[in-house]
Amino acid sequence: MKLTQLKRQRATDEVYLALRQSILGHLFKPGERLQVDEIAQKLGVSLTPVRHAIQQLSAEGLIEIRPRSGTFVATLTARDVEETSDLRCALECLAGEKAVERLTAEESARFHQLLAAMAEPTLTEDDRKLHEENNSRFHRLLIDCSGNKRLAEAYEGLHAHLVIARAHSRDAGWEERLAVEQAEHEEIVAALEARDLPRLTQALRTHILRGRLSMTQRL
Repeated sequence: MKLTQLKRQRATDEVYLALRQSILGHLFKPGERLQVDEIAQKLGVSLTPVRHAIQQLSAEGLIEIRPRSGTFVATLTARDVEETSDLRCALECLAGEKAVERLTAEESARFHQLLAAMAEPTLTEDDRKLHEENNSRFHRLLIDCSGNKRLAEAYEGLHAHLVIARAHSRDAGWEERLAVEQAEHEEIVAALEARDLPRLTQALRTHILRGRLSMTQRL
């Protein structure tokens, strides 16, 4: 385990951000037991902010605190993924409803930049991580295009669980699904630029529910 030591003792929210990023960045794996003392030492803080941060992450569902067993990075069941995907689909379709009315030329250009980036060959683990980051940026951009801050806040909580689900469900067939995913993303952008809400809603539902099925089958 490698964590960058903090230069000074920081508040709980800063420790929380460091731990959350470590979970979402796959530094800590799903189901891994967290050693609180070791984490505090590596971050250069006392136990108190680490424990408080863990409580926050537990409330988010990213960490599981098991009595008499310890503290673990959350694991997700197929049902967890299904429920999260249902909510994600509802939020992205709502964002799409707003985005077709608000889309700017700059936002459209950014979508095409992300499409081009995701079309690049994915040959190494670093390539894969970059692809996942661009995938997340693509969907966050749709959320941002809605102009609804509350919607964005709700989506962020779901996003964390989807990152964990993807970490669970990695397999050797991932590369084969890239072409399907790319075509789905291109259809989302085409529908958005055409300001065709029924088409956009169908494209989003197809993409999200296909992804849900893929993840649940591999969990």
